[in-house]
Amino acid sequence: MANLQAPSMVVLLVLLSMVVYGGSEEQTFCNMTEDQLMACKPYVTDPDTHLDPSPDCCSGLCNADLSCLCSYRNSLVFMALGINSTLAMQLPPKCNLTTPAQC
Repeated sequence: MANLQAPSMVVLLVLLSMVVYGGSEEQTFCNMTEDQLMACKPYVTDPDTHLDPSPDCCSGLCNADLSCLCSYRNSLVFMALGINSTLAMQLPPKCNLTTPAQC
């Protein structure tokens, strides 16, 4: 359990730093804003969600650095955020985007 707490704390610290130090500049994660990430969250956290991603989610994903996002697919960051990596890897095709080869 201690191993899971450390990544959770790192994620929490990153998110807090985005809020505290963000100022007027919007912070991004792999070129996605917090709003864009939140628009996609229901589609990558709930395995029972069979809906297509929202236009807001796909719009954010269009501008995202998919290679960057793919680099987290097996990481504790995704696990700590409750992201199902299998569902996350299904989003690009559902948004008519090409998944990078390294994914």
